[in-house]
Amino acid sequence: QVQLVESGGGLVQAGGSLRLSCAASGSIKRIITMGWYRQAPGNERELVAAVASDGKTNYADSVRGRFTISRDNAKNTVYLQMNSLKPEDTAIYYCNADIVQYYSPRPYWGQGTQVTISS
Repeated sequence: QVQLVESGGGLVQAGGSLRLSCAASGSIKRIITMGWYRQAPGNERELVAAVASDGKTNYADSVRGRFTISRDNAKNTVYLQMNSLKPEDTAIYYCNADIVQYYSPRPYWGQGTQVTISS
């Protein structure tokens, strides 16, 4: 059994900052990629940022330069530092991780955390 537990969402004014955390726990042999997705009402879920096990990162164009993703492999935790937040960043943010329990990786999702940016 693997769980991803997110924290750090909330309501902030435009221009503010938030930091999201997501910790993976359970029977984990290895974590390949960890990332954050978001879904706003009426929109499809989209990739925000991801970080590979070697530290390589990937960002959506809409957040590059404002958001920073990082991970602590010893803690199986991924973070998303969000600065210069805009109302269009409002969404439910989901943690995602490709986790190897036995032989092959499979994707796991967190329950989601609401981020609301007021103008």
